Amino acid sequence: MRSKESGKVRYAYGVAMALLLGGTTFSLATGKAGAQVAQNDRAVMSAPRAGAPMSFADLVAKLQPAVVNISTKQRVPVKSQQDPFEQFFRQFDPNAQGGGDDNSGGSANSGQQPRTREAGSLGSGFIISPDGYIVTNNHLIAGLTGSGTVDSVTVTLTDGKEYPARIIGRDDTSDLALLKIDGRGLPFVRWGDSTKARVGDWVIAIGDPYGVGSTVTAGIISALHRGLGGGGAYDRYIQTDAAINMGNSGGPMFDLDGNVIGINSALISPTGASVGIGLAIPAELAKPVIDSLMKGQRPSRGYLGVGLQPLDDESMAAALGLPKNSGEIVRSVVAGGPGSKAGLAQGDVIVKVNGQPVTSDQTVSYLIANTQAGSRVPLEIVRGGKHATVYVTVGERPTEEQLAKITGADTGTQSATPNAPAVAQKTLGLSLSPLTPEAARAANLPATAHGVLITAVDPNANAAEQGLQRGDLIISVNNQPVTAPAQVIALVEAARKGGRTSVLLLIQRGSSTPAFVGVEIGK
Repeated sequence: MRSKESGKVRYAYGVAMALLLGGTTFSLATGKAGAQVAQNDRAVMSAPRAGAPMSFADLVAKLQPAVVNISTKQRVPVKSQQDPFEQFFRQFDPNAQGGGDDNSGGSANSGQQPRTREAGSLGSGFIISPDGYIVTNNHLIAGLTGSGTVDSVTVTLTDGKEYPARIIGRDDTSDLALLKIDGRGLPFVRWGDSTKARVGDWVIAIGDPYGVGSTVTAGIISALHRGLGGGGAYDRYIQTDAAINMGNSGGPMFDLDGNVIGINSALISPTGASVGIGLAIPAELAKPVIDSLMKGQRPSRGYLGVGLQPLDDESMAAALGLPKNSGEIVRSVVAGGPGSKAGLAQGDVIVKVNGQPVTSDQTVSYLIANTQAGSRVPLEIVRGGKHATVYVTVGERPTEEQLAKITGADTGTQSATPNAPAVAQKTLGLSLSPLTPEAARAANLPATAHGVLITAVDPNANAAEQGLQRGDLIISVNNQPVTAPAQVIALVEAARKGGRTSVLLLIQRGSSTPAFVGVEIGK
């Protein structure tokens, strides 16, 4: 027995010596089955890239001359106070001219022109060709009144030279614009590949914050594909902790090779000043838009013709029996649009577009917008708990003005005061009432609306946490249309007995577009 034990011990020591003599390569390559090492273990960590800068000075010296200041001017109407004595004096002399102007046309005999004032904006841009094409943000050159463009644009180089600029093209959707100055042999920079950018990479931002003059800031990429909640094709930013302030808009974000990988466009801040959350439009999205504008064309984007809502809420996902952030639910379908023609219906969940999974980073809007109009692509959907595939011929995205006419504007709602008796839905913490014409008018609902009206919400219920309020209209429960409180109660009870922990409600507030809300079922 003792000799066997000694043999085992000698064998163990022999293996240990072999490992020591053989070096660490063997142990790292084999190790124990399923063994893991820490993410920051020295054996698996790669050293910072050779030549990480002790200074950005040489790089900045090359890049800074291609970054410009952009200033604009325009005259905007001024609404001044009406002279309080004007009506008094008109009692005695109807032809008396008042000194004030209410900007509404005033008296036919006033003879005064509407007052205006000169307004301007400051921002940044960068030259992309030696003959003076310049990229910047659209919001810098858009009219302050909400339509048109500014009256004049002046571009100033780092050497102090000023040039009048022409607006070659602009795109509201991407917030990009292309300008042109007359020059030759101008310093310029090239686009980079933002698809290769990684969180943690160094970046440099150059611009003219607050109009103080050309300013350089440096930081790292804090996040990729950062969304601000808009869900559109361009709600997909590079986030950086390099200081981005007002006036940096339109300026370039450079990688360490000196290539433009983004256009600095926004910041998230409670104060209006940089708190380390700056956002840039990735070059992969910006370059195709600029290329189209340079050709005198409107950027082409795919269009599906549906209103979408992400499954970013636990209750909503649970109500559908799907994982969170695993698709987007169709909340409205434009009649006659590509989605409607393909057979998409309200309540469908799109989980894949042309084989690409729909995620919070890769939204339906992004995938469709980057699909060529006229292409026929498969959409994998979940309808009634079952997977299906529909084929859609992608349309051409209308202009923002056309889209506004198609979708209409969202408005608020007033409190409803229905005369019909309310019925309590205890498991949801709601009081419900049939929709009457009087209640519909009080809630500012369309005349064609159908559903069940919420007359009260228990402040301690999950429905209140989800934002439901008095006057909201329940159109459907788990994609089943409802017109009576009893139907809501029955569908919620059926979901509870079926083991569901929440239900999916389609809610309309006032004349706004209906939206889906997941609400937990109480005990």
